Amino acid sequence: MKAPGSAWTFFTLICFGLWLTSCKPDTKAEAPEIRPVRTVTAAKGEAAETVVLTGHIQADDEPSFAFRIGGRVLERPVNIGDRVKAGQVLAKLDPETELSALRSAESALTAAQGQLNYQRGDFERQRQLLANGHTPRARFDQSQKALQNAQSQVDDAEARLEIARDRVSWTTLTADAEGTVTARGAEPGEVVQAGQMIVRLARQGGRDAVFDVPAQLLRSAPSDSEITVRLTDDSSVAATGRVREVAAQADPATRTFEVKVGLSDPPEAMRLGATVTGSVKLASEPVIAIPASALTELNREPAVWIVDPQNLTVSMRNVELLRHDPGTVVIAQGLETGDIVVTAGVQALHPGQKVRLLGSSS
Repeated sequence: MKAPGSAWTFFTLICFGLWLTSCKPDTKAEAPEIRPVRTVTAAKGEAAETVVLTGHIQADDEPSFAFRIGGRVLERPVNIGDRVKAGQVLAKLDPETELSALRSAESALTAAQGQLNYQRGDFERQRQLLANGHTPRARFDQSQKALQNAQSQVDDAEARLEIARDRVSWTTLTADAEGTVTARGAEPGEVVQAGQMIVRLARQGGRDAVFDVPAQLLRSAPSDSEITVRLTDDSSVAATGRVREVAAQADPATRTFEVKVGLSDPPEAMRLGATVTGSVKLASEPVIAIPASALTELNREPAVWIVDPQNLTVSMRNVELLRHDPGTVVIAQGLETGDIVVTAGVQALHPGQKVRLLGSSS
């Protein structure tokens, strides 16, 4: 029979051996994880972008008609939407004051002409008397001067009569060309000032598509680009045009510039006031575009995972975005041609991790 001490020693050795066995490293667990990822190789390409803005149709010639004199509006027989012809009456002022001035001017001319006839007769008499030596030279000079004054009075009266006639004609406002009434600025019975808009008329002829354009787009758009304009409620109705006029000053509220696009042969369906969309392609320098799925974040800035082609490990790099949409990101800075960018599996990576390339993503 063995001594109890020997049994205890044997038991202790067995436990120590088991402990050493459990402490052996698991080489399989410590093997680095190789994660499969999809990638794309960065390459520069054309980045033509189509910009679409909303605007409206208006006449390329839309003058405002106003009276040259003030007065009370007697009638305004046209309304918004009415088509008018050249010479058609747009509005009339009460002409009584101007007619009274005309009658006064006519009377003044008649009186001046009577005075002229008298002074002409007196001058002829004095000229004959002077020739016969029966009147002094001073009296003849006086008659000649009176004749000249009388002629001046007639000339002044005739000019005043012409002005009075013009003012009477100015009480009637007429269209100078065929067109459509787009606005009115006074109602019958209203007292208006000279130059106040009474009717705005869109002359028949060309049409413009008018857009409010941001300053950045004005700088990047080609100077002579062709613009496609379509009706918003019927995209099959389309026309093309080019920029005809750019406002010299930005709108104080929106900080955008009004741009008028002259349309070439616009269809009849593009009526005045219709809402349209205008699209134009912006040319730019070749840039690098990658799938939006490649984008992640580092230090609160946009970033992407870059694969080292030598040892197939990944590292994160910040990038600067030029623009983006739900599917594509255009890079301004941070990538070079040939960089391998991870496009799928970016959320499960860590710096220095080995990866296995599955192929390029589209």
